[in-house]
Amino acid sequence: MGYFDPGAGRVFADEGAHPGAGKIHARARNKRADYVLFYKPNLPIAVIEAKDNTHSLGDGMQQGLGYGELLQVPFIFSSNGDGFLFHNKIATDGVIEREIGLDEFPSAETLWQWWAAHRELSEAQQNLVKQDYYSDGSDKTPRYYQLLAIAKTMEAISKGQNRILLVMATGTGKTFTAFQIIWRLWKSKTKQRILFLADRNILVDQTMTNDFKPFGSAMTKIQKRQADKSYEIYLSLYQAVTGNEEEQKIYKQFSRDFLIVIDECYRGSAADDSAWRQILDYFASATQMGLTATPKETREVSNIDYFGEPIYTYSLRQGIDDGFLAPYKVVRIDIDRDLVGWRPRVGQRDKYGHEIEDRIYNQRDFDKTIVLEPLTQLVAKKISDFLKQTNRFDKTIVFCENIDHAERMRQALGVCKE
Repeated sequence: MGYFDPGAGRVFADEGAHPGAGKIHARARNKRADYVLFYKPNLPIAVIEAKDNTHSLGDGMQQGLGYGELLQVPFIFSSNGDGFLFHNKIATDGVIEREIGLDEFPSAETLWQWWAAHRELSEAQQNLVKQDYYSDGSDKTPRYYQLLAIAKTMEAISKGQNRILLVMATGTGKTFTAFQIIWRLWKSKTKQRILFLADRNILVDQTMTNDFKPFGSAMTKIQKRQADKSYEIYLSLYQAVTGNEEEQKIYKQFSRDFLIVIDECYRGSAADDSAWRQILDYFASATQMGLTATPKETREVSNIDYFGEPIYTYSLRQGIDDGFLAPYKVVRIDIDRDLVGWRPRVGQRDKYGHEIEDRIYNQRDFDKTIVLEPLTQLVAKKISDFLKQTNRFDKTIVFCENIDHAERMRQALGVCKE
């Protein structure tokens, strides 16, 4: 029938870890369809739910509709082995469900043409939407929500939309999603020059080393305000391509026919007076794609006002429900020093012999302008006690104010462990 990998047992959500009995905050269990039919790799087009022939033809339909909604595919089939109940969400004759024989199952090309006609895609637009994904030869494929984000972006760009906003919770693979979009646009020659902007070096370096590595020698990082125009994929801190002086605005050395990708765009790219905005305004005629976990909407800054409504949103709640993100609960511990502050005794000196300024210190000062070692030890003990009550081997992140604070916290946790 021409379908690629009619993936039996296709997993939409990871199995995840399941703590033992009595643990409330466990990862959600995986969702699994009997079959997902792909028009070609990573382009799902239909879902089949299969039962044995002791069931009626449509017994699996409700379940299939749920998976179809998740994958946003329009064609759902339910079967008991004797035939199919075919649910066509985009039927043009008004008959949404009909029974068909085993020999009447539509081909992949037929389903695709129905879908393309419904989306009003021209042949050129279809070719872009069908452009191959990057594959390293392994079995790694994008998760279902990444496929949706990629597909919606490709379709929007194929139709000429030049402002794209993707909202995806932290930890759900925004950069990998962006890579697959860029790869397909680049390979199809739809967008031949790309500028990826971030506001922290670590975001640029990690992107180059990890998700963007397949771009290889076509990719470079803009450094020392030097723009080598022999590359096709550019990654940069926005601070490295702009500045107060005209000669610092090296982005003006480039033509405007770029795809501009702004990572973590909530941190200021949509502010009218930001340095980011100068770059975006210069590339106003280019396609611009913003990535964020938390769109910013204030009186001064609005991602949606600039980019428009998100083309796709995958929320923290969805990630938890699907089992891709670990659930959480808030445990509030009020420490007196945080609540009422701390004031040194008159003439009190620190461990280095320096007199401590006489004033009230509060949370804005702790572990920045002043270090209260007993406070670090108390917090470490609270963390350790909590882990002992739950699971000491669970992955745990402790957020600290700075590197020095992190090192002191590491030592304090080590003492608690002993």
